[in-house]
Amino acid sequence: MDERFTLTGIRPAEPERAVLRGKRHRGKPIVSGVFLALMVLGCLFCQAIMTRDPAYMDLANYAHRPDGEFLFGTDTMGRDIFSMIWYGGRVSLAIGFLAAAISALIAVAVGAVSGMAPPWLDGLIMRLADILLSVPSLLVVILLQAVLGSPGVGSISLVIGATSWMGIAKVIRTEVRQMRQSEYIIAARCMGGGFFHILRRHLAPNFLPSVMFMVIMNVRGAIAAEATLSFLGVGLPLEVISWGSMLSLAGNALTSGAWWIILIPGLFLVSTLLAITEVGDSLRSAADKKQRNL
Repeated sequence: MDERFTLTGIRPAEPERAVLRGKRHRGKPIVSGVFLALMVLGCLFCQAIMTRDPAYMDLANYAHRPDGEFLFGTDTMGRDIFSMIWYGGRVSLAIGFLAAAISALIAVAVGAVSGMAPPWLDGLIMRLADILLSVPSLLVVILLQAVLGSPGVGSISLVIGATSWMGIAKVIRTEVRQMRQSEYIIAARCMGGGFFHILRRHLAPNFLPSVMFMVIMNVRGAIAAEATLSFLGVGLPLEVISWGSMLSLAGNALTSGAWWIILIPGLFLVSTLLAITEVGDSLRSAADKKQRNL
Protein backbone atom coordinates (compact mmCIF):
# COMPACT_ATOMS: atom_id res chain seq x y z
CA MET A 1 0.00 0.00 0.00
CA ASP A 2 1.27 3.50 -0.88
CA GLU A 3 2.64 5.27 2.20
CA ARG A 4 1.38 8.62 0.87
CA PHE A 5 -2.18 7.57 1.57
CA THR A 6 -3.75 7.01 5.00
CA LEU A 7 -6.62 4.60 5.47
CA THR A 8 -9.62 6.31 7.08
CA GLY A 9 -12.97 4.99 8.18
CA ILE A 10 -14.50 3.25 11.17
CA ARG A 11 -12.05 2.67 13.95
CA PRO A 12 -11.45 -0.86 15.21
CA ALA A 13 -13.93 -1.91 17.88
CA GLU A 14 -11.51 -3.88 20.06
CA PRO A 15 -9.88 -0.91 21.90
CA GLU A 16 -13.31 0.63 22.53
CA ARG A 17 -14.59 -2.58 24.10
CA ALA A 18 -11.49 -2.72 26.26
CA VAL A 19 -12.10 0.84 27.43
CA LEU A 20 -15.72 0.04 28.22
CA ARG A 21 -14.71 -3.05 30.16
CA GLY A 22 -12.26 -0.91 32.14
CA LYS A 23 -14.96 1.65 32.87
CA ARG A 24 -17.36 -1.01 34.05
CA HIS A 25 -14.69 -2.50 36.26
CA ARG A 26 -13.83 0.88 37.74
CA GLY A 27 -17.52 1.55 38.30
CA LYS A 28 -17.93 -1.35 40.68
CA PRO A 29 -17.83 -0.18 44.31
CA ILE A 30 -15.25 -2.75 45.36
CA VAL A 31 -13.50 -0.52 47.89
CA SER A 32 -16.79 0.76 49.31
CA GLY A 33 -18.23 -2.74 49.51
CA VAL A 34 -15.17 -4.11 51.30
CA PHE A 35 -15.10 -1.16 53.71
CA LEU A 36 -18.81 -1.50 54.45
CA ALA A 37 -18.46 -5.25 55.01
CA LEU A 38 -15.55 -4.69 57.40
CA MET A 39 -17.54 -2.08 59.31
CA VAL A 40 -20.55 -4.38 59.65
CA LEU A 41 -18.40 -7.32 60.74
CA GLY A 42 -16.44 -5.15 63.16
CA CYS A 43 -19.63 -3.85 64.76
CA LEU A 44 -21.23 -7.29 64.94
CA PHE A 45 -18.17 -8.86 66.56
CA CYS A 46 -17.14 -5.79 68.53
CA GLN A 47 -16.50 -7.84 71.67
CA ALA A 48 -13.44 -9.34 69.98
CA ILE A 49 -11.78 -6.02 69.13
CA MET A 50 -12.83 -3.69 71.94
CA THR A 51 -9.96 -2.78 74.25
CA ARG A 52 -12.10 -1.51 77.14
CA ASP A 53 -15.67 -1.40 78.41
CA PRO A 54 -17.30 1.31 76.26
CA ALA A 55 -19.60 2.39 79.09
CA TYR A 56 -16.90 2.63 81.78
CA MET A 57 -16.23 6.22 82.87
CA ASP A 58 -12.56 6.60 83.70
CA LEU A 59 -12.76 10.06 85.22
CA ALA A 60 -9.02 10.07 85.88
CA ASN A 61 -8.44 10.05 82.09
CA TYR A 62 -11.31 12.18 80.78
CA ALA A 63 -10.68 14.00 77.46
CA HIS A 64 -7.42 12.03 77.10
CA ARG A 65 -5.57 12.43 73.81
CA PRO A 66 -5.05 9.39 71.53
CA ASP A 67 -1.97 7.41 72.53
CA GLY A 68 -0.81 3.83 73.00
CA GLU A 69 -3.18 3.24 75.92
CA PHE A 70 -6.25 4.92 74.41
CA LEU A 71 -6.04 4.42 70.63
CA PHE A 72 -8.68 7.04 69.79
CA GLY A 73 -8.55 8.90 73.10
CA THR A 74 -11.40 9.31 75.59
CA ASP A 75 -14.44 11.58 75.69
CA THR A 76 -15.35 14.16 78.33
CA MET A 77 -16.69 11.39 80.58
CA GLY A 78 -13.57 9.21 80.32
CA ARG A 79 -15.07 6.56 78.02
CA ASP A 80 -12.76 4.88 75.50
CA ILE A 81 -13.66 6.18 72.02
CA PHE A 82 -12.15 3.19 70.17
CA SER A 83 -14.46 0.79 71.97
CA MET A 84 -17.39 3.17 71.67
CA ILE A 85 -16.93 3.39 67.87
CA TRP A 86 -17.48 -0.33 67.35
CA TYR A 87 -20.09 -0.79 70.07
CA GLY A 88 -22.03 2.32 69.04
CA GLY A 89 -21.76 1.45 65.36
CA ARG A 90 -23.79 -1.66 66.04
CA VAL A 91 -26.62 0.50 67.37
CA SER A 92 -26.43 2.99 64.49
CA LEU A 93 -26.37 0.27 61.85
CA ALA A 94 -29.25 -1.54 63.56
CA ILE A 95 -31.33 1.65 63.44
CA GLY A 96 -30.41 2.14 59.77
CA PHE A 97 -31.36 -1.35 58.63
CA LEU A 98 -34.46 -1.60 60.83
CA ALA A 99 -35.79 1.79 59.71
CA ALA A 100 -35.12 0.89 56.06
CA ALA A 101 -36.98 -2.41 56.48
CA ILE A 102 -39.98 -0.63 58.04
CA SER A 103 -40.09 1.98 55.29
CA ALA A 104 -39.79 -0.72 52.60
CA LEU A 105 -42.69 -2.73 54.05
CA ILE A 106 -44.91 0.35 54.21
CA ALA A 107 -43.89 1.41 50.69
CA VAL A 108 -44.60 -2.03 49.21
CA ALA A 109 -48.04 -2.17 50.82
CA VAL A 110 -49.05 1.40 49.92
CA GLY A 111 -47.51 1.37 46.44
CA ALA A 112 -49.03 -1.99 45.46
CA VAL A 113 -52.49 -1.03 46.77
CA SER A 114 -52.33 2.31 44.95
CA GLY A 115 -51.22 0.66 41.71
CA MET A 116 -54.03 -1.91 41.78
CA ALA A 117 -56.72 0.45 43.14
CA PRO A 118 -59.39 2.33 41.15
CA PRO A 119 -58.39 5.80 39.85
CA TRP A 120 -60.13 7.74 42.63
CA LEU A 121 -58.41 5.75 45.42
CA ASP A 122 -55.10 5.83 43.58
CA GLY A 123 -55.29 9.62 43.31
CA LEU A 124 -56.19 9.97 46.99
CA ILE A 125 -53.24 7.84 48.13
CA MET A 126 -50.78 9.66 45.88
CA ARG A 127 -51.99 13.08 47.03
CA LEU A 128 -51.43 11.97 50.62
CA ALA A 129 -47.91 10.85 49.70
CA ASP A 130 -47.24 14.19 48.00
CA ILE A 131 -48.40 16.08 51.11
CA LEU A 132 -46.10 14.03 53.32
CA LEU A 133 -43.21 14.57 50.91
CA SER A 134 -43.73 18.34 51.07
CA VAL A 135 -43.30 18.41 54.85
CA PRO A 136 -39.67 18.40 56.12
CA SER A 137 -39.09 14.87 57.36
CA LEU A 138 -36.95 15.99 60.28
CA LEU A 139 -39.84 18.00 61.74
CA VAL A 140 -42.18 15.01 61.41
CA VAL A 141 -39.61 12.74 63.06
CA ILE A 142 -39.22 15.12 66.00
CA LEU A 143 -43.01 15.44 66.36
CA LEU A 144 -43.60 11.68 66.30
CA GLN A 145 -40.70 11.10 68.68
CA ALA A 146 -42.22 13.60 71.11
CA VAL A 147 -45.56 11.77 70.89
CA LEU A 148 -43.96 8.37 71.54
CA GLY A 149 -42.08 9.65 74.56
CA SER A 150 -38.76 8.24 75.76
CA PRO A 151 -36.48 7.56 72.77
CA GLY A 152 -35.04 4.13 72.14
CA VAL A 153 -33.64 2.10 69.28
CA GLY A 154 -37.06 0.65 68.42
CA SER A 155 -38.98 3.92 68.65
CA ILE A 156 -36.44 5.91 66.63
CA SER A 157 -36.33 3.20 63.96
CA LEU A 158 -40.12 3.16 63.78
CA VAL A 159 -40.37 6.94 63.51
CA ILE A 160 -37.68 7.24 60.83
CA GLY A 161 -39.11 4.31 58.86
CA ALA A 162 -42.65 5.70 59.04
CA THR A 163 -41.51 9.01 57.50
CA SER A 164 -39.32 7.74 54.63
CA TRP A 165 -41.57 5.44 52.56
CA MET A 166 -43.18 7.92 50.16
CA GLY A 167 -40.58 8.00 47.40
CA ILE A 168 -40.34 4.20 47.22
CA ALA A 169 -44.13 3.88 47.23
CA LYS A 170 -44.48 6.20 44.23
CA VAL A 171 -41.97 4.15 42.22
CA ILE A 172 -43.70 0.88 43.17
CA ARG A 173 -47.08 2.33 42.23
CA THR A 174 -45.78 3.24 38.76
CA GLU A 175 -44.30 -0.22 38.24
CA VAL A 176 -47.49 -1.95 39.39
CA ARG A 177 -49.71 0.15 37.11
CA GLN A 178 -47.53 -0.87 34.17
CA MET A 179 -47.70 -4.55 35.08
CA ARG A 180 -51.32 -4.95 36.17
CA GLN A 181 -52.61 -5.35 32.60
CA SER A 182 -50.02 -8.02 31.78
CA GLU A 183 -51.32 -11.39 30.71
CA TYR A 184 -49.89 -13.30 33.65
CA ILE A 185 -51.47 -10.86 36.12
CA ILE A 186 -54.87 -11.14 34.42
CA ALA A 187 -54.54 -14.92 34.34
CA ALA A 188 -53.69 -15.06 38.04
CA ARG A 189 -56.73 -12.93 38.89
CA CYS A 190 -59.01 -15.05 36.70
CA MET A 191 -57.79 -18.17 38.50
CA GLY A 192 -58.85 -16.69 41.85
CA GLY A 193 -55.50 -15.37 43.03
CA GLY A 194 -55.84 -12.84 45.82
CA PHE A 195 -54.05 -9.53 46.16
CA PHE A 196 -51.32 -10.80 48.47
CA HIS A 197 -50.75 -13.89 46.31
CA ILE A 198 -50.31 -11.75 43.19
CA LEU A 199 -48.11 -9.31 45.10
CA ARG A 200 -45.83 -12.05 46.44
CA ARG A 201 -45.61 -14.25 43.34
CA HIS A 202 -45.84 -11.81 40.42
CA LEU A 203 -45.51 -8.14 41.35
CA ALA A 204 -42.75 -8.07 43.99
CA PRO A 205 -40.16 -10.05 41.98
CA ASN A 206 -40.52 -7.51 39.16
CA PHE A 207 -40.43 -4.19 41.03
CA LEU A 208 -38.04 -5.03 43.89
CA PRO A 209 -34.87 -4.72 41.73
CA SER A 210 -36.00 -1.24 40.66
CA VAL A 211 -36.34 0.04 44.24
CA MET A 212 -33.50 -1.85 45.91
CA PHE A 213 -31.12 1.08 45.56
CA MET A 214 -33.71 3.35 47.20
CA VAL A 215 -33.94 0.96 50.14
CA ILE A 216 -30.14 1.07 50.48
CA MET A 217 -30.28 4.85 50.41
CA ASN A 218 -32.87 4.75 53.18
CA VAL A 219 -30.32 2.91 55.33
CA ARG A 220 -27.97 5.83 54.82
CA GLY A 221 -30.73 8.34 55.52
CA ALA A 222 -31.78 6.58 58.73
CA ILE A 223 -28.21 6.54 60.11
CA ALA A 224 -27.81 10.22 59.27
CA ALA A 225 -31.22 11.04 60.81
CA GLU A 226 -30.32 9.26 64.06
CA ALA A 227 -27.04 11.18 64.24
CA THR A 228 -28.88 14.46 63.57
CA LEU A 229 -31.49 13.79 66.26
CA SER A 230 -28.83 12.90 68.81
CA PHE A 231 -26.81 15.99 67.88
CA LEU A 232 -29.93 18.13 68.45
CA GLY A 233 -30.50 16.44 71.82
CA VAL A 234 -33.77 14.68 70.92
CA GLY A 235 -32.31 11.33 69.91
CA LEU A 236 -30.85 8.51 71.94
CA PRO A 237 -29.77 9.39 75.48
CA LEU A 238 -26.07 9.55 76.32
CA GLU A 239 -26.14 6.23 78.15
CA VAL A 240 -27.15 4.50 74.88
CA ILE A 241 -23.92 4.54 72.89
CA SER A 242 -24.24 5.23 69.16
CA TRP A 243 -22.40 7.35 66.64
CA GLY A 244 -25.08 9.98 67.00
CA SER A 245 -24.91 10.11 70.80
CA MET A 246 -21.12 10.38 70.54
CA LEU A 247 -21.48 13.39 68.26
CA SER A 248 -23.89 15.00 70.71
CA LEU A 249 -20.81 15.84 72.79
CA ALA A 250 -19.45 17.96 69.96
CA GLY A 251 -20.19 21.24 71.72
CA ASN A 252 -18.11 20.38 74.77
CA ALA A 253 -15.38 18.92 72.56
CA LEU A 254 -14.99 22.10 70.51
CA THR A 255 -14.91 24.39 73.54
CA SER A 256 -12.35 22.24 75.36
CA GLY A 257 -10.10 21.68 72.33
CA ALA A 258 -10.61 17.88 72.38
CA TRP A 259 -10.81 17.57 68.59
CA TRP A 260 -10.62 13.77 68.59
CA ILE A 261 -14.00 13.45 70.33
CA ILE A 262 -15.84 14.78 67.28
CA LEU A 263 -13.36 14.17 64.46
CA ILE A 264 -12.87 10.40 64.82
CA PRO A 265 -16.57 9.40 65.22
CA GLY A 266 -17.42 11.89 62.46
CA LEU A 267 -14.92 10.27 60.08
CA PHE A 268 -16.37 6.81 60.74
CA LEU A 269 -19.91 8.11 60.22
CA VAL A 270 -19.14 10.02 57.02
CA SER A 271 -17.06 7.16 55.57
CA THR A 272 -19.87 4.67 56.22
CA LEU A 273 -22.46 6.96 54.64
CA LEU A 274 -20.25 7.46 51.57
CA ALA A 275 -19.73 3.70 51.23
CA ILE A 276 -23.50 3.09 51.40
CA THR A 277 -24.00 5.82 48.79
CA GLU A 278 -21.51 4.17 46.42
CA VAL A 279 -23.20 0.79 46.80
CA GLY A 280 -26.62 2.35 46.22
CA ASP A 281 -25.43 4.19 43.10
CA SER A 282 -24.00 0.94 41.76
CA LEU A 283 -27.35 -0.82 42.25
CA ARG A 284 -29.14 2.05 40.51
CA SER A 285 -26.74 1.91 37.55
CA ALA A 286 -27.24 -1.84 37.27
CA ALA A 287 -31.03 -1.41 37.33
CA ASP A 288 -30.90 1.34 34.67
CA LYS A 289 -28.67 -0.79 32.46
CA LYS A 290 -31.07 -3.73 32.75
CA GLN A 291 -34.02 -1.54 31.77
CA ARG A 292 -32.09 -0.18 28.76
CA ASN A 293 -31.28 -3.71 27.63
CA LEU A 294 -34.96 -4.65 27.91
